[in-house]
Amino acid sequence: MYKSITSFHNPLIKQIALLQEKSRERRKTQLFVIEGLREISLAIKGGYLLKTVLFCPDIISEEEVFILKETSNSEAEFIEIASDIYEKLAYRSSTEGVLAIAHSKALELADLHLATKNPLILVAEAFEKPGNIGALLRTADAAKVNAVIIANPKTDMFNPNIIRSSVGCLFTNKIAVGSTSEIISFLKENNINIYCAALQASVSYDTCDFTRSTAIVVGTEATGLSEEWLQNSTQNIIIPMQGEIDSMNVSVAGGILIFEAKRQRGF
Repeated sequence: MYKSITSFHNPLIKQIALLQEKSRERRKTQLFVIEGLREISLAIKGGYLLKTVLFCPDIISEEEVFILKETSNSEAEFIEIASDIYEKLAYRSSTEGVLAIAHSKALELADLHLATKNPLILVAEAFEKPGNIGALLRTADAAKVNAVIIANPKTDMFNPNIIRSSVGCLFTNKIAVGSTSEIISFLKENNINIYCAALQASVSYDTCDFTRSTAIVVGTEATGLSEEWLQNSTQNIIIPMQGEIDSMNVSVAGGILIFEAKRQRGF
């Protein structure tokens, strides 16, 4: 038998709502919320420890709960919740009736270990929109890049909108966070070429050699990359535009650049 929660006023239900809404609460407690069976399963596979799993037996099957319990860390507490509570907590109706509170990771640049001497890294600077970060994480997972590094993030990486828009790819990528200066130093120390997506002094992306150690760096659509990146770039690159506008969505641009590098490397 599992413990059961049927009241909206339960302290745990209130804590989940706070973790979903407040980055300060996530930072203070070092906890965050994951919604959905696929996302929770990917988090477990990615080495994240679960604190609590809340499931709605009206939605999720006993077998699915059993498998989740078998694959979770032994400290994870499983609790039944009523369907009306689940509906209040869930952002989506198609997330299989399960939520989890998980322990966050530091994502320190110093802890990032590259498994190859010839890495392909995606760097994104100063992103404000969780949806764009999530889309880039999906691209990074699809291309199986060696790491994703976020420079000067405007939101914490455990924002539920990032987890949602990345469809769990937050947990499938090697991720680190740092300042622009720290990341540039890291790339140079590891002899990684820096290719910045920028209009200034740029060449067409398909003329560059991405078969060597490569970091592809993208900034926001509104402001682009900071001057520090441009001063330390091996080469600025551009995707030639043939229509009336001179830019495209940054997650689309990142996908084009990353998959050109993968094409050159023979996938």
